[in-house]
Amino acid sequence: MPTLLDFRRRIRSVKNTQQITRAMKFVAAARLRRAQEAALAARPYAKELVRVLRSTMARIESPEHPLLAKRAEERILVLVLAGERGLAGAFNTNILKKAAEFYRSKPGKKFTVIPIGKKGRDALRRAGFTFAGEYVNVLSKVDFGIAREISKLVTDLYVEEKVDAVYMVFSEFKNVISADLTVEKLLPVEKITTGEETEAEAASSQIDYIYEQPEQQLLARLLPRYVETQVLRSMLESCAAEHAARMTAMEAATKNAGEVIEGLTLHMNKVRQAAITKEIIEIVSGASYTA
Repeated sequence: MPTLLDFRRRIRSVKNTQQITRAMKFVAAARLRRAQEAALAARPYAKELVRVLRSTMARIESPEHPLLAKRAEERILVLVLAGERGLAGAFNTNILKKAAEFYRSKPGKKFTVIPIGKKGRDALRRAGFTFAGEYVNVLSKVDFGIAREISKLVTDLYVEEKVDAVYMVFSEFKNVISADLTVEKLLPVEKITTGEETEAEAASSQIDYIYEQPEQQLLARLLPRYVETQVLRSMLESCAAEHAARMTAMEAATKNAGEVIEGLTLHMNKVRQAAITKEIIEIVSGASYTA
C-alpha cells in the first residue's frame, strides 16, 4: 500500500506537469493569435485575386495555359500539411488519416508526396512514400518565400508532365474548437472560387474589370500567382489550426491534472486519517490494558 510520502511525491509530480501544460497553453494561445491574424489578413488578397482571375478567364473563349491542361490522373502529387511538433491532440493523426483516405479513394494510382511539417514527413517516410521534396520547420513562422518555392516546384513538375494532378491535404482553421480537414485540387486549375462562395454566388459576383494588357498575357501572370496564393493560404490555415489544437489539448491536460491532484489528495487524506485512527485505537487499547 502506498505511503503518505509516495502520495506527496505523486502529487508534486502531477503539479509540475500541470505547470508545464499551463505554460504551453499560454504559449500556444499567443502563437494562435498571431497565426489567426496572419490567416485573416491574407484572405482579402486571395479573394480579390480569385475575382480578377475569374473575370479574366471569362473573357477568353478557350483559355490556354500549361496549368489548365487536363490529363488522365495516373501520377498524382499530394501536398500533406501536418504539424511541426506533437502535443496537439489528434491534429497530426487526423491529417494523416485524411491523406490515407484520399489514397484509398484512388486505387491503382502512383502517388508522390511533398510533406510540409516534420510530423507528416516522419510518418510518410515510415509509410514508404516517394518524396518530390520536403519542407520542415516552415509552419512555425510562415514565409511567402517558402510558399513561392513550393508552388514553383509544384508547377514545374506539372508543366513538365511529371505529374498529372496536384492535391493539398490540410486542416482549414475555423475557430479554436473546430477545424475542417480539407482535400483541395490545386492543379489543373478548374473551379476558381474563394473557398467561401458557391458556384451561384461566384457567378453573381462576376466583375467586369478594365484591362490594359491582353487577357491571355494577364492569364499567364495570374495563374502562377493563384497557385502561390493557394499554397500560402493552406500553410497559414494549417499553422493556425495546429496552434488551436495544441492550446485545446494543453487546456484539457491542465484540467485533467487538476482532477488527478484532487483525487490523489482525497485518497492521501483518507490514508492519513486511517493511520491516525489506527494510532489512536492503539493508544487507547494500550491505556486500557495498563489500567
